[in-house]
Amino acid sequence: MSHSRRRSHFDHGSRARGLPPSGPPGKNVPVPPSHRPLGHTDSPPPGGERGKRASGPRHWHAPIPTFARRRRSSTTATASTRTTTATSTTAPAEPSSSPSTAPQTAGNPETPRLLALLERWNLRSRLARAARFTPARLAVVVFAGIIAVVTALLSLPIATADNQHASMIDSLFTATSAVCVTGLTTVDTATYWSPFGQAVIILGAAVGGLGIMTLASLLSFAVSRHVGLTQRMMAASENQSRLGDVAALLRAVIYTALGAETLLALILLPRFLTLGLDLGHACWYALFMALSIFNNAGFVILPEGLAPYATDWWMGVPIAVGTFVGAVGFPVILDVVRHLRRPRQWTLHTKLTLATYTALSAVSALAIAAFEWTNPRTYGALPTGGKLLTALINGVNARSSGLSTITPEHMREATWFLQDALMFVGGGSASTAGGIKVTTFAILVLAILAEARGDRDIEAFGRRITLSSVRLSVAVAFIGASIIGTATLLMLEMTNLTLDRILFEVVSAFATVGLSTGITPLLPTSAKYVIVVLMFVGRVGTMTAATALAMRERRRVIRMPAERPLIG
Repeated sequence: MSHSRRRSHFDHGSRARGLPPSGPPGKNVPVPPSHRPLGHTDSPPPGGERGKRASGPRHWHAPIPTFARRRRSSTTATASTRTTTATSTTAPAEPSSSPSTAPQTAGNPETPRLLALLERWNLRSRLARAARFTPARLAVVVFAGIIAVVTALLSLPIATADNQHASMIDSLFTATSAVCVTGLTTVDTATYWSPFGQAVIILGAAVGGLGIMTLASLLSFAVSRHVGLTQRMMAASENQSRLGDVAALLRAVIYTALGAETLLALILLPRFLTLGLDLGHACWYALFMALSIFNNAGFVILPEGLAPYATDWWMGVPIAVGTFVGAVGFPVILDVVRHLRRPRQWTLHTKLTLATYTALSAVSALAIAAFEWTNPRTYGALPTGGKLLTALINGVNARSSGLSTITPEHMREATWFLQDALMFVGGGSASTAGGIKVTTFAILVLAILAEARGDRDIEAFGRRITLSSVRLSVAVAFIGASIIGTATLLMLEMTNLTLDRILFEVVSAFATVGLSTGITPLLPTSAKYVIVVLMFVGRVGTMTAATALAMRERRRVIRMPAERPLIG
């Protein structure tokens, strides 16, 4: 009891002189003022060892416990030690900028900073982060960079047949059309550009088509991972497996594209040889057309075009089949190859894409053939076999490739309007085709049918389609229609052309199809820039918009009361 009173007496004396109580934990720990009895008084502390322990920093602000001070000092020392290669127990807490006082390192002292800088700017990690967190920005930057490079190459004198500089609008228009795999041109590809320029164009289309499939798959993958992280709370170690999945995805895309393009080239090469071409020209034509067909680019290197081959099944069948394979999309190709003998194991996306694309191809082929069967400038002058082959090609080219054996400008207006709708729908997701995609169209149709039947759920192939997919499809379709409407109004103000031709050109550019009524070279420069923006937005815009909408899903704790307004 006397020992406790003596300790309080000492603490009061320290407080009287402005000194806080201090000391090691355990023995002789001073009692804080808030825990002392009122009216308690103490005398100054005695000298000696106990007096030395009582001395301390001259402040009193809720003192940090001793164990916390030890942990913080240990953490600071550890962090300071990690920045150097030599450890010193007497190093000051603050880093010194003087070379004489800086800690010495073994070898080059700038090595840690260099390694840290390389780690910070690591291309693979930055690409992975961009694909995970900002996929829309990644797609826009990559495609804009590729278009800029192709434009610069086409602006060189060596790119033209007369060794003259191409105009800025022609170079930019052709580069955008190639990278966005559209096929619209302001100049003739076969006669205006030199072999170097033609090689730049088809390589831009190959890279653009490959990049489109790759980035689309990466964006879809980023969305699925985002949902998975939100719903299943995956660990942070998921990043390593994600990088491995992306690498495998890239390899599969490259192998699939190269394999399909090589097969098409080998099929077309004998046909060009039978036309009397030498081996060099035959190989070049076969390679160019194979890349253009699979990537749905729409460019033709043949001087006479494809009109002389309207009845050539050897030329027409590879065009139709290659266009179909390139337009259904890489996820569908991979899924079909994996489960070739077990179609029941195909995913819902694969089943919807194949069913919708095949149905639209059959309907469009029959409808276009019915509209143009008696047109003397299109189907009317062809034999029955040529009409069937042309209908087969028109069944797939109106939504993706733009390669046609008949001139679209000679078609009837009813056919133009039908092709407008087909081009707006487009091809498969994560493919070389454009438009709002066939899965979007299928989900909208299924939603309408479910509402008409009074079904609560939207079902297809034994699976229930989520409400978020329906909302996303509505948003993508509305965004696409809004872009087409705005561009059509601008083009009508800039030109004196009729609405049917302007609408056909705008939808073809937005859907990156490449079909034209022949007005592309006649457009003023301002209208050509509008087409350039349409091709770029049509290739990147709907895809990135869909991803941005999917990744911006918000979960609210409080929901407003539900009420049904009158519709219709």
